Amino acid sequence: MALLTLFSRLIGAGRNRWCGFWLVILIMSSFPASKSLAETEFKEYQLKAVFLFNFAQFVEWPASAFADEKSPLTIGVVGDDPFDGLLDDVVRGERVGQREIMVRRLKSIEEADGCQILFISKSESARLETMIAALGNRALLTVSDADRAARRGTMIRFVNEKRKIHLRINLDAAQRAGLVVSSKLLRAAEVVSTGAESP
Repeated sequence: MALLTLFSRLIGAGRNRWCGFWLVILIMSSFPASKSLAETEFKEYQLKAVFLFNFAQFVEWPASAFADEKSPLTIGVVGDDPFDGLLDDVVRGERVGQREIMVRRLKSIEEADGCQILFISKSESARLETMIAALGNRALLTVSDADRAARRGTMIRFVNEKRKIHLRINLDAAQRAGLVVSSKLLRAAEVVSTGAESP
């Protein structure tokens, strides 16, 4: 069974959601290098796609982040899209409570209205601080794998380190936006502050 299919099935079933989440945590914490760069990047972004879905389960947004009770939870991707359809596969048919999960590709940060999670691609690294400043304290979970992204203001950063993937969470940034991050997610991450993240 393909790795992505296995993760999706584990996470998609309500009673297995916790199991799926911690399985992903375990695998990401010991993510091995593949034989080729292309294989490595493919598996890496499979895992990151699953993680973006899980963030929707372990973060709470204020009611004002949604147009109404039936509005979807939307994951936006700005910049070059490294997922190549993987993120769409992970969220297809999934819900958070009564909310459908959708994916949108954005041409600019100005199109982030209506999103609850925003993945900022490495291609936008040079503009990262400007983008975060433009968002202000909007109730939008910002995620990136750009260098020092959490130090530079994103709420969650994927860190590749010694053939492993870790999470760094800027909890202050999330709290300023009115988001509540589950203690279960925090236990799986390193909590950092703006300006204080290691390389």
